[in-house]
Amino acid sequence: MKDQKWGFSQLIYTRYSSIGFLILLLFSSCSDKYHSYKSFYQFKSEDKKPDYSNLNYWAAHPLKWDPSDSIPKPLRKEKRDTLVDVFFLHPTMYTMKLKGSSLNADIDDVYLNAKTDYSSILYQASVFNQHAKVYAPRFREAHISAYFPKDTIAALKAFDLAYEDVKASFEFYLKNYNHGRPIIIASHSQGTTHALRLLKDYFEDKPLQKQLVAAYIVGMVIPKTSFSSLKMCDDSLQTGCVCGWRTFRKGYKAPYVEIEKEFSLVTNPITWKTDSIYAPKKLNTGSVLFKFNKVYKRTTDAQIYEGIIWTGRPKFPWSFLYSTKNYHVGDINLYYMNIRENIGQRINSYFQK
Repeated sequence: MKDQKWGFSQLIYTRYSSIGFLILLLFSSCSDKYHSYKSFYQFKSEDKKPDYSNLNYWAAHPLKWDPSDSIPKPLRKEKRDTLVDVFFLHPTMYTMKLKGSSLNADIDDVYLNAKTDYSSILYQASVFNQHAKVYAPRFREAHISAYFPKDTIAALKAFDLAYEDVKASFEFYLKNYNHGRPIIIASHSQGTTHALRLLKDYFEDKPLQKQLVAAYIVGMVIPKTSFSSLKMCDDSLQTGCVCGWRTFRKGYKAPYVEIEKEFSLVTNPITWKTDSIYAPKKLNTGSVLFKFNKVYKRTTDAQIYEGIIWTGRPKFPWSFLYSTKNYHVGDINLYYMNIRENIGQRINSYFQK
């Protein structure tokens, strides 16, 4: 019963947060660019479950080349190291029409696997590749409609099944790859739905908490009751803590934010503080947007306001056409360089301690 209450609460908290991401994914998928990558994913699971001993069931893994290894061209001369591991959980990719009666994705869906790797893994997970080995499991994610269910029980079962895969992948990672190395937990959108549970189950008040450099769990509300001993990061150097934010145009509060009963915990991704002090765009060291090999500097600012990040309209070529006020899809990319730099800062701080 306790788990069911937790799941229902998370469903209510997160269901509306996916609207902006869904809309933008629908626009981006019109080109069907992912179809050109489908031939890379001709593997098949006999029991329809992911086999994490098989590298095909990792969207990102240090033992193979994958899009998380991609580096924007202006950054290719930077110094690199791999002193820590990143365990990254991707956002909802299953946004097209449901296939069959299940709310969960087929683990061998070639289009979804291509879409995952050449959107989230390329544009989001790559932010960690300067300082870490990146692990990102494939999992039988819940369909976008599970956030807006007619059948709440079926929706919760869909999220539970996805989380079963996340747990299995994390346990396989711990047993076979971690070897006591420091860990960063990272996620966006649906990935954060699962990361909140993962942190609670494996880190909070557990021996593994000592290995936690930080958690960057982005794009979903972080209820104040999420954790007890795990705290939000108060500055750029604190370790063993949690960072998270949701990004909107200044002056705008989405309807689902308006109905939230309490403000989310939130971090400013420029200052890495939890106060409401304004961070001007001159402190934004770079965004990686639609052109992966282009870094746009000083694109936007950031200020915490009632549990979210408010920002001005981002400044980049043709940005006047970008009319949306919900920047969910850009939660990581708008602050790509600030995140990349902060990862290195927290890792250095971790080892100094």
